[in-house]
Amino acid sequence: MALITTEEMFKKALASDYAIGAFNVNNMEIVQGIVEAAKSEKAPLILQVSAGARNYARPAYLVKLVEAAILDAEVDVALHLDHGADFEICKKCVDDGFTSVMIDGSKYPFEENIALTKQVVDYAHDHGVVVEAELGKLAGVEYDVKVDARNASFTVPSEAKEFVERTGVDSLAVAIGTSHGAYKFSGTPYLDFKRLAEIHDLIPDTPLVLHGASTVIPEFVDKCNKYGGKIPGAQGVPEDMIKEACKHGVCKVNIDTDLRLAMTAEIRKYLVEHPEEFDPRKYLGPARDAIREMVTHKIRDVLNCSNTK
Repeated sequence: MALITTEEMFKKALASDYAIGAFNVNNMEIVQGIVEAAKSEKAPLILQVSAGARNYARPAYLVKLVEAAILDAEVDVALHLDHGADFEICKKCVDDGFTSVMIDGSKYPFEENIALTKQVVDYAHDHGVVVEAELGKLAGVEYDVKVDARNASFTVPSEAKEFVERTGVDSLAVAIGTSHGAYKFSGTPYLDFKRLAEIHDLIPDTPLVLHGASTVIPEFVDKCNKYGGKIPGAQGVPEDMIKEACKHGVCKVNIDTDLRLAMTAEIRKYLVEHPEEFDPRKYLGPARDAIREMVTHKIRDVLNCSNTK
């Protein structure tokens, strides 16, 4: 099997009402748990690397971990750069073998975002790599991307059409009410499905991407809190909202926070119950199993992409 782009998997997803999970990876156990779930469910898979993961694990290690997973599990994987901050980091990832990169120019004015995205698109396409961009601003924190909720702006449908036409970007991340991190709604959770449908109607052939889409599964939050520490006020995007978004052109759903919570909950539980243990394999093994079970749930019950390879 091989590293692949997202082009064909997105075409299939656009023709149906399902999305592909894009799961952030940071270490071996996370990679293994995600890949095992995708193989078992016969689902397409995107593994994505953030700026934080690149700084923590270093790019060469992450690329080789993904390559090892492909050999071991015999699956096809799209390797994606999440939230590339500038042309140079996108170019570096293209040159390093990533099959997909995201250039996030959402913090810039519209024309500057277009210019930067077009620069990345031209280079990536010349090297057979696909590009995701972002239009509109999500609340929350994504490493060095910080947007106050009060200043977050939703994607304007007419601008989305112009943006795609002028940049030639392959997929577009839209802002319709999700947030990075452990999402904190003020009141009832809300996603602007009317806006999403308008965007999809204007650019029906462009796969849309939903960032900040972790559910913040209560089971894992409760377990984290029970076995030490406190995660206050965490509330994620309800799963039925994710399913609804998949009916309006969303083909890629980013999931990171739920991975962290699943892993951390299991590690905390194991160490509280086995305070004498100091072998990392003893607590990272159960953590890997928790990742696999959570990703299986996402693939099968939320994204509806089992048996779609």
